[in-house]
Amino acid sequence: MISTHGYRGRALDLITKYGIKVGDRIVVRNERSSFVGILMPRSELDDDAHIVLKLDDGYNLGVSIESLQIEKVPQEEVPPQPPKAPTSRPGLPRVSIISTGGTIASRVDYRTGAVSPALSAEDLYQSVPELGELAEIRTEILFSLLSENIVPENWTAMARSIERHIKEGAHGVVVTHGTDTMGYTAAALSFALRNLPVPVILVGSQRSSDRPSSDAYLNLKGAVLAAAKAPFAEVGVLMHSTSSDGELVIHRGTRVRKMHTSRRDAFVSINSSPLARVADGKIEMFGKYRERGGDLELKADFDEDVVLIKSFPGIPTDIFDPIIHRGFHGIVLEGTGLGHVPERIFPAIKRAIQSGIAVVMTSQCIYGRVNMNVYSTGRELLSLGVIPGGDMLPETALVKLMWVLAQTRDLEEVRRLFLTNVAGELSERSEYAEVWHP
Repeated sequence: MISTHGYRGRALDLITKYGIKVGDRIVVRNERSSFVGILMPRSELDDDAHIVLKLDDGYNLGVSIESLQIEKVPQEEVPPQPPKAPTSRPGLPRVSIISTGGTIASRVDYRTGAVSPALSAEDLYQSVPELGELAEIRTEILFSLLSENIVPENWTAMARSIERHIKEGAHGVVVTHGTDTMGYTAAALSFALRNLPVPVILVGSQRSSDRPSSDAYLNLKGAVLAAAKAPFAEVGVLMHSTSSDGELVIHRGTRVRKMHTSRRDAFVSINSSPLARVADGKIEMFGKYRERGGDLELKADFDEDVVLIKSFPGIPTDIFDPIIHRGFHGIVLEGTGLGHVPERIFPAIKRAIQSGIAVVMTSQCIYGRVNMNVYSTGRELLSLGVIPGGDMLPETALVKLMWVLAQTRDLEEVRRLFLTNVAGELSERSEYAEVWHP
């Protein structure tokens, strides 16, 4: 049966006519030019007027089917040989790599168009053979999830898996993760893994490993280096520092935000400098950090009955009614400026707090901190019982409130725990740089 993955209509008729399937190496010719490449799969939502080739230089090319002639390039059938892990060098630190999915942990099978997890030790040693010079690698495929599908119970499972690997002797842990919600997971693990004795490095890639501009190779290599040799024992997110190769940066797990949809340097430390820079095989630390060592304490429960609400002009006065009726336990408000919301929703906020819901205020501004003592509206919100979020990112505040509410529902104790700096998420003075590059 011909594999047609995503092709339909006229494009499907064309490849069926020539007996071509996804993964075949073909020559395509029209009146103006010709190209050689591998027939790639397409999305079912794409048009039926093009086919897609993977060229020899690694780039994908869409080719119009108009007046197109196709010829299959004969290829010798060579049975695939599974890659072999190199013999472990004595004395290397042990690093565990836990895969949860995302672009960095997948590979494309050009014969079928299927995308599958690629995080066995053999896969890693084949794609990044230098890992065998850095550490003894242990691997676990925990999930194969798009990061937008990760939920708090997955954070709990990750924390427990990390705990197990540390107890089994891991000198550091790498967690591969999709980039879209990696900041949420990094914050969650920062709170869940108390008194962490080794580095835990979350790593992803903005561009898949089959693209020439992929950041997967360098990011994974840098993450293993950091897990094996970094002096700190915190949760960090490692990604490119600039759009060029050569320099990576490790952001503190409670201070990082994805600031661009596709750039390789999309991640930025907010209101704080990064933890470290990785370049030329060396790790350069910035500022204070928690040193290696300690007895890990796991506090990995999260209360999912927490919502994040963004204030906006014209916000409905009854927006909290279904939340109160449903019995949610916490609300994080993403207010404007120093921590403001329209006065028209003050009565609703009061009802929520009186019903036992913890309400936290953060700011929509990327940089700076909430200060609710400057204006009378802020002071009134404080008098109602709203908890100021300091210079926490709204997403970090959301995760922290979930974590706090899993430990206590007493609003006074919630306030105390929330205003306590647990994992570098709060500071007395916020650092500012539009984009922090060391």
